[in-house]
Amino acid sequence: MIATESAAGCVAEAAAPAEGKYLYGIIDAPAPATFTVPGIGGRGDEVHTLAVGRLAAVVSNSPRIEYDNSRRNMMAHTRVLEEVMAQHTLLPVCFGTVAVDDDVIAEKILRERRDELTGLLEQMRGRMELGLKASWREDIVFEEVLAENPAIRKLRDSLVGRPADKTHYERIRLGELIGQALERKRREDEERILDRVRPFVHKTKLNKPIGDRMVVNGAFLVDAAHEAELDQSIRAMDAEWGARLSFKYVGPVPPYNFVAIIIHW
Repeated sequence: MIATESAAGCVAEAAAPAEGKYLYGIIDAPAPATFTVPGIGGRGDEVHTLAVGRLAAVVSNSPRIEYDNSRRNMMAHTRVLEEVMAQHTLLPVCFGTVAVDDDVIAEKILRERRDELTGLLEQMRGRMELGLKASWREDIVFEEVLAENPAIRKLRDSLVGRPADKTHYERIRLGELIGQALERKRREDEERILDRVRPFVHKTKLNKPIGDRMVVNGAFLVDAAHEAELDQSIRAMDAEWGARLSFKYVGPVPPYNFVAIIIHW
């Protein structure tokens, strides 16, 4: 019990949160397994499996609370997934998923959804998610737009030294023209990049670019046999286009972009 001070100034006893099970993901592991990374929450709870047949949930003991998405909590969740992924094909579950107890996980997930989850594990077996972000280097693409579009350069030059309040609508028009030209270039560069990686990926998920300079914000589901070829392709793009594009290549990461496990207790 936790002692708290009431509004009347008296000391009252408040119940601690009930215990539950934090759920990280689903794997194919009929034999009991434990992992070295401690569970979320900072208590040092052991991460272990709860198996029904060949399916197993990766769990740890946890208070039944709503976890905030702080860096500490997110990193604890991710470290567990990274260790599990190194040993098993993994279906990740969304951050912050807490069940009442083992029985609910066994019945609502491992038994009721056995066929669905078994099928997803087969689809993911021998595959991994890799992420790629490509962005224009600062100012280079803007200079390209001016060089390739004389009308935009002429309008830009005509505004130099003129008061902003006297050229309001012209400046809006300039912004619109630059935005349109940048979007055309973004699509062209995106297609060039994707043409280089398509031969080596099983599936592609394109997420919305972040900011004005990002060209590609992609996730790729890749057969392990093609990982080295994809790596080489991205290194070649960096060597060829590195003066105008920066590449950030990460992975393997939990395949959230290709597996969507929604849980309703």
